[in-house]
Amino acid sequence: MNGSDPVLVTGATGFVGSAVARALARQGARLRLIVRPTSNRRNLAGLEADIVITCTHDLAHLTRAMAGCRMVFHIAADYRLWVPDPAAMMRTNVEGTRALMQAARAAGVERVVYTSSVAALDPDNLIGAYKRSKFLAEQVALEEARAGLPVVIVNPSTPVGPGDVKPTPTGRMVLDAARGRIPAYVETGLNVVHVDDVAAGHLLAAERGRIGERYILGGENLSLSALLALIAEVAGRKPPRIRLPIGPLVPVAIGAEWFARLTGRTPALTRETLAMAREKMFFSSEKAEAELGYRARPAREAIVDALAWFRAEGMLK
Repeated sequence: MNGSDPVLVTGATGFVGSAVARALARQGARLRLIVRPTSNRRNLAGLEADIVITCTHDLAHLTRAMAGCRMVFHIAADYRLWVPDPAAMMRTNVEGTRALMQAARAAGVERVVYTSSVAALDPDNLIGAYKRSKFLAEQVALEEARAGLPVVIVNPSTPVGPGDVKPTPTGRMVLDAARGRIPAYVETGLNVVHVDDVAAGHLLAAERGRIGERYILGGENLSLSALLALIAEVAGRKPPRIRLPIGPLVPVAIGAEWFARLTGRTPALTRETLAMAREKMFFSSEKAEAELGYRARPAREAIVDALAWFRAEGMLK
């Protein structure tokens, strides 16, 4: 990745984006980072980079920002599992991706790595605005690849680790579990991956990925009960023992959504999260391993590093 031409990264103030930016910096890349005017720049501390203040759906500004760039990593996205109005999420995730791809074509970049999600892989199970928006955004990237733009797509599973400043919905769950604030759970399954392995996978995709192909960047498949037990063990707490059925929780979720619309706060439980819990989000990174040389460490290391970072930042008390 080292060289004289800058590498453009969107979403570099976020969780995955900052991990990718740090990985690029370690390889000697010249960084050019697109940052929204309202973004918290805490994750950029210590990074030497050119900062461009703009929004990812502004085509003219994006095109100027890409001038002279050989490679683009489009990581910026609105990642929330519940939104009162999906229109803003669609605009950021779908139209923002469309504008980014159009700007990359106009700038003549040699490679675009688009960060999708495993949430976009199953068109028959697009529960919630986030999954729908990521699926539609990925379709934009695939269309651009078919039209000749050199796009490679990566699909991270559930990243965990240092740098989760907001935190993400997954990071919030890890924090709550470490604090002992999850007394009960609804069983499901997910694939946990260290955020730094996801970042390394991005760089591998840029170097070795085939244009128009998708690569799952995952880690270890775990049931939610196993993950909560792992978090509790690392945090020195007892894991939750109460497993709840989904059906009786639906009225509770409806009430939580109603209250959230009144207060503006994110509900702890929604009908969409209950529906997603019915499907275990287990995945394999076999293709990325075979074609890119991708490797992922055990989920325990991701949890250990995440909790250490949360504790150092004063977020875990």
